[in-house]
Amino acid sequence: VQLQASGGGLVQAGGSLRLSCAASGLRLDDYAIAWFRQAPGKEREWVSCMDKTNLRIYYVDSVKGRFTVSEDNAKTTVSLQMNSLKPEDTAVYYCAADSRQYCTNYDGSPKLNYDYWGQGTQVTVSS
Repeated sequence: VQLQASGGGLVQAGGSLRLSCAASGLRLDDYAIAWFRQAPGKEREWVSCMDKTNLRIYYVDSVKGRFTVSEDNAKTTVSLQMNSLKPEDTAVYYCAADSRQYCTNYDGSPKLNYDYWGQGTQVTVSS
């Protein structure tokens, strides 16, 4: 099983980037797919999750309305479209997959443990 995140780069504030998470060795339909990010000196932060039990997509409040997750028709790639980027979005972005197809814990908090992780792609937003 392999997840490969790509599409990162350097962009000015207000710009857009589209990250992709390509999966091999697993069917995306069978996995919850999440995006995380980690900025220098900070803990890893959950960003979004595509829930396969209820088909909902969840986002952290700081990216709602700016980031959109989608899945291609072939069910092999999940994308994270990032618009109106801000300097505080600067981080290494990771995609992750989990065979427990839900995104949230019983208390509604985002699930943080995933079976598989991609290698990360750097996003840098300049002011």
